[in-house]
Amino acid sequence: MSKYDALWEYVKKNGQESFPLTFEEIQEIAGVPIDHSFLKYKKELTEYGYQVGKISMKNETVLFHKVG
Repeated sequence: MSKYDALWEYVKKNGQESFPLTFEEIQEIAGVPIDHSFLKYKKELTEYGYQVGKISMKNETVLFHKVG
């Protein structure tokens, strides 16, 4: 079980082709703050039909895209 499982489930249920979430929203959904380990864990998201797109440190957002 990943510390980001709750986030991956949220992204999957969202169903949109592409959408952003702020770091704050990710922390609320996942229950943990986004940190450097997110880069390692983001690979798990493909199992849910999505991938992580652009991560903006300036805007503190992460863009999610549906795969396929």
